[in-house]
Amino acid sequence: MYLLSVSVFRSSGEEFNPRPAYPSHLNHSLIDLLSQVSSSFKRNFSTLIKRRGSRHPFERVATPYQLYSWCSPPLEHTIDAIRAEDTFSSKLGYEEHIPGQTRDWNEELQTTRELSRKTLPDRLLRERAIFKVHSDFVAAATRGALAVLDGNVMAINPGEEAKMQMFIWNNIFFSLGFDVRDHYKELGGDAAAFVAPKNDLQGVRVYSAVDLEGLYTLGTVVIDYRGYRVTAQSIIPGILEREQDQSVVYGSVDFGKTVLSHPKYMELLGKAAQQLKILPHTVINDKGDSVELCSSVECKGIIGNDSRHYILDLLRTFPPDVHFLSLKGIDSSDEKDTQVELNSESKAMGFPVIHKHKLSCLRQELIDSFVESRYMMFIKNAAHHLQQLTLKKQQQDLATNQNPAPASQQTKQLTNHSEGEDNEKKEVGDEEDEMEADEAKKIVENLTGGEKKELEESTKEIVAKAARSVGSLKDCEFDIRFNPDVFSPGVKHGDSEQLRRQRQLVVDAAEFLVTIQIPAFIRECLDHSTAPMDGVTLSEALHSRGINIRYLGKIADRLARLPALAYLHTIAVIELWGRAVKHLFTAYIQQTQLMSLAPAGAHFLNCLLCNVLTANTSQDEFQSKNAKKRNKRKGRMNRLTSDSTEWATLTTRILWNQIRAELKSYWDYELNCDTVEEVCETYSVHKLTLLRSFCVKTGVQILLREYTLDQKHKLAFFEEDIVNMFPSVKHINPRATDAYNFYTTGQTKIQQGFLKEGYELISEALNLLNNVYGAMHPEIAQCLRMLARLSYIMGDHAEALSCQQKAVLMSERVNGIDHPYTITEYTHLALYCFANSQVTTSLKLLYRARYLATLICGENHPEIALLDSNISLILHAVGEYELSLRFLEKALALNVQYYGSKSLKVAVSYHLVARTQSCMGDFRSALQNEKETYAIYKQQLGEEHEKTRESSDCLRHLTHQAVVLQKKMNEIYSGRGNTGLPPIQIQPPSMGSVLDMLNVINGVLFVQISQIDIENFKAEMEKRASVLDNNNSTPSPCTSTPPLNTSTCNHSSTEVESLFNIHL
Repeated sequence: MYLLSVSVFRSSGEEFNPRPAYPSHLNHSLIDLLSQVSSSFKRNFSTLIKRRGSRHPFERVATPYQLYSWCSPPLEHTIDAIRAEDTFSSKLGYEEHIPGQTRDWNEELQTTRELSRKTLPDRLLRERAIFKVHSDFVAAATRGALAVLDGNVMAINPGEEAKMQMFIWNNIFFSLGFDVRDHYKELGGDAAAFVAPKNDLQGVRVYSAVDLEGLYTLGTVVIDYRGYRVTAQSIIPGILEREQDQSVVYGSVDFGKTVLSHPKYMELLGKAAQQLKILPHTVINDKGDSVELCSSVECKGIIGNDSRHYILDLLRTFPPDVHFLSLKGIDSSDEKDTQVELNSESKAMGFPVIHKHKLSCLRQELIDSFVESRYMMFIKNAAHHLQQLTLKKQQQDLATNQNPAPASQQTKQLTNHSEGEDNEKKEVGDEEDEMEADEAKKIVENLTGGEKKELEESTKEIVAKAARSVGSLKDCEFDIRFNPDVFSPGVKHGDSEQLRRQRQLVVDAAEFLVTIQIPAFIRECLDHSTAPMDGVTLSEALHSRGINIRYLGKIADRLARLPALAYLHTIAVIELWGRAVKHLFTAYIQQTQLMSLAPAGAHFLNCLLCNVLTANTSQDEFQSKNAKKRNKRKGRMNRLTSDSTEWATLTTRILWNQIRAELKSYWDYELNCDTVEEVCETYSVHKLTLLRSFCVKTGVQILLREYTLDQKHKLAFFEEDIVNMFPSVKHINPRATDAYNFYTTGQTKIQQGFLKEGYELISEALNLLNNVYGAMHPEIAQCLRMLARLSYIMGDHAEALSCQQKAVLMSERVNGIDHPYTITEYTHLALYCFANSQVTTSLKLLYRARYLATLICGENHPEIALLDSNISLILHAVGEYELSLRFLEKALALNVQYYGSKSLKVAVSYHLVARTQSCMGDFRSALQNEKETYAIYKQQLGEEHEKTRESSDCLRHLTHQAVVLQKKMNEIYSGRGNTGLPPIQIQPPSMGSVLDMLNVINGVLFVQISQIDIENFKAEMEKRASVLDNNNSTPSPCTSTPPLNTSTCNHSSTEVESLFNIHL
């Protein structure tokens, strides 16, 4: 047992004396000792502990990944003695001299993946270890990348040019995104070298998701900082002890000239290729030998000293995007019969576009959607041909039996079905399409199951026809896989016919993106299934459908022709503008010396958002008056005056010309604006929105203050406004698979109406997420939001408020205080606060959400209409009718613009306006607006609908009130009545009625059905089921192959009851 104690000694600043002082204040706690010695410490420490204890635990828990804000409050620069010790505590440049103090990242990353995964506890332990090591590795890689670019790490090749230098820090290998030794010369030079790490990271992501035992990938993090792209990777054991060409046992190090294969890698990659839709293929090396591969030739396989099989350089894991490649002259050895062309629709859109690099590839989401689409087409074609074959056989049998009537009936049925089938091929995602697809699968299963031996030869021909119709690589079965090397320059292939088919399949996938995925995305936006608020959510929506950001220019051109999506067109243009500016700022800031970053950043922002007509190289231009006085008072010159001022030659005209040129060359988009004022006027966007977009994308952190951006010919940004530059970090995101399965199962239960079962499943998912991720993670915030919504629907408003408050705090920490997800969390929390009678808090939350929404997307957005409707209802509840009417009129105008003048949302908005106007005594206007509501309900729902009758009753009431008021006014005018109007009797709305309307506009609809209706529905369902059973039991000469649109209903009583609990 050890007893530790602390006391005060007699040492001073000049003399070391270890003897105890008098009194020595002997204590077993340092805090107690300092409290006895210093009364101020005791007082301040107590205050600090109380303040920390009063904060929510979610405000104190660390997040797994560092989140940076694009603006920072002003902070006083104070002397910090601890900062001086950071050089030694961080061990920058000293790791190799301190054995045992560094972590072997590669060993930790690979060991955690080798843990057992047989049982649920084993999987939880494994996933928790993987996530913990990965988050630590991301933090270490980010810190190392900043140290590399700040010059605090020694290069392993210091004699090389700065762009070619490589670094090792903390057992992590760092390389810069430049074309070293002309490695990417044929692919685009530095542009290809810049995008290659990101493509490599996508390859690491999908192979990690496959999670194949025995196949290992490197820990990879891509960091963008100060205009540079740094790739951080874990180190393969033994890779530094020998040359790369000696280490590689699979793949090629010279783009296909020397190609190696390995049986173990072929086995491992063959298993992964089945899931990734990669076609095993043969390439010919420079010696003329055929080598079989299960990946692109750039993929390298290295067996480390730990006997693990590693793969790296996965930049060509996915097929190339032919819309951004020149299909002619891919390889000088190509024959004419291997050439393919784009279809007329792609050519009409301006494809192919010559890109800056040749590493453009399709996304994994697109590959999955394309293969699924082709598989459904294959199934339907096979089923259709099988039905025709069966029909022919039946007609022959019936002709023999001299009974042609049923055959003609069946012929008519199949013909109708065939015509319907041809029409349905043109539509994707239809519910009837899905039902028929299920039936078609059953038919094809019977076809391949060998139940019809007499039709064996015919069925083979049927499968062959269906396979050829979908472009299958094999004639005897469905086989849609992709050769990633079909358009790679310098790679030689064998069979020309197979090569042509493989190339055509890649072309078809790219055309599928243009002809199917992009129109489907636009339809979703028109249906308001998705409504992105900024560039981040827009990118997520596009990526979920497999659409690359390279197509955003083409999408913006389509959106410009749709007035109902004007808000989305604005978001797309802002995103295009921000990315083009980022490209220019990257090159701009690379040419700037480290000590000139702040004035250079301020000058760039002035040229971007203000109007700097002439180049001015004076450093005093970028210093505010306070900074000038401070430097003058200190009696010293500005140290930046001796730096190169090449960055200061930039002007507004030059910059905006470069922006337009970059948009045209990279996205093929024409921006018909020469100044920021024209952009703001044309697209109804505020300069603050553009400023936020720039800062988030480039990593510039500015000072939090009021900026005057509307003054012409005056600078808005100064040197001290550029506070910092933060890195943009890209990495894979390990997923809690069991928690994800619980969550999706819970969602399915909720959609079926089993709310309690869904609540239990999602609660279990939350527990599993906490076990894997810890306390803070975006998926946990999403889970908490779902639990809050379920609690609210089931009537537990207090629990809903508690869960949603946690979701808000977590979203602020892990997503950001102005992220669109955080705005959504604010809106939900406001609803639950109002349900718990916290009216003032609810209104404050909605005001906060509206401010953030206008900051990131402006005033014209469907989300603004929803927020305005919520605010107006709460203002109406507290009697602020005039202010409530202003918000309602704004919401009405937006709903008419984006949903159409005959939408039910517009009808609700008209009704709310009418109700508020009636409370203000303006019955004439209220009557006019309620007439609009009645007209919409009558047209959309019919005269007998409940909502139509309610609107009719409201019209009668308003008409009566308007007539009474007019009579009183006429009496006053004629002098027959009293000299004044009687007071208008306004009955304030109840909180319950306001809450009901809040539920309606927020999409929470409770279906109230009586027990009698449930019993009647049960009886009807049982009756239909018995009729179907009788029909199925009756023999028929033409029932061997049922039509595809046949479906049966067989619901239990519990399922029937659950149908009435569905909420929208």
